[in-house]
Parts: sequence; C-alpha cells; structure tokens
Amino acid sequence: MKERMEKRVLVLNLDHTPVGIVNVQKALVLTFLEKATSLVHFDYLEIRTVDRIFPYPAVIRLYEYKNIPYKGVMLNRNNLFKRDQHTCQYCGGDKRLTLDHVIPRSKGGKSSWKNLVTACHRCNTLKGDKTPEQAGMTLRTLPFRPTLSYFLAEYAERHAAEWLPFLEVKPVG
Repeated sequence: MKERMEKRVLVLNLDHTPVGIVNVQKALVLTFLEKATSLVHFDYLEIRTVDRIFPYPAVIRLYEYKNIPYKGVMLNRNNLFKRDQHTCQYCGGDKRLTLDHVIPRSKGGKSSWKNLVTACHRCNTLKGDKTPEQAGMTLRTLPFRPTLSYFLAEYAERHAAEWLPFLEVKPVG
C-alpha cells in the first residue's frame, strides 16, 4: 500500500497547462474540497477506505485559474544533461560528460540554453576554442530551452504514461 501512495499526480491549471506535481493525499484533498477535478486515473490502482473505493488520480485539473508566474526551467548542469539525454551532442557517447559552449565564450558565446550542450571530454577537447563548423563537427541536435512540460514528459514516459496527452513532448524553439 505504501508504494501506491507514493505515486505522483499531475496538476493542471484551468487551461490545462501543467502547474506542478503533488502526492495522492494532496490530490484527494483538492478534489474533496472541490478545488480540482480528477481527469484521468491510474487503471491498475485504487484507494480503499473501510466502506468505499476511490479511483487513484493520475491527472487533476484546478477549477479556478491560478496565475502562477512562470520562472522557467533552471539552467544548470543536471538539467542540461537531462535535456541532452546524458549523451555527447557531437559523437553520441555517454562517458566523461562535460558542458560545451557551442559558440565559445572567448568569441562572445553566452552561458544559455541555446549555447550550451553536453559533450564528452574527447569531443570538447577536439572542438577546443572553435565553433562546431570551424572544428568540422556537427551537432546531433540543436540546443533549445526546455519547458516544464518537456521534463515532466520525460518522467511520465517512465512512471506515468497517463500524463503524456497533457504534456508537450517536443522541444520548443
């Protein structure tokens, strides 16, 4: 039973944009207080009380729109590795990973989502202080700024396929 209660529930705003993830207890409280409605359930799970059985919520939607300021996904090493699926964006390797500035800092390149990629130590050294074109290297995928939906979709693919219809699974810009 404990394992079931640890399953996460996706929370959507009134306009169906993801606003967060809560535990099942919080999801049930929100639905019982009529602050949210359950849209999708985990088919193979249920919550039992002494005299009732409740479907286990997978996705809930708030009844009122909440203006939640979007701060974006934090730019850090771990999130960059996640975005790039822990593989070198030049050779596809997954050993000795580092970060590479596509346009080197010495040439005015910034530390931003669209200028940083995951690179193995070997490719980063080969590229050195050059652009990929100057080094004769090709990026496997162009760097992009991921959304919260993008990262939630990665989680959903492994733990909660019921969320996928509500998430953006392709990168934006």
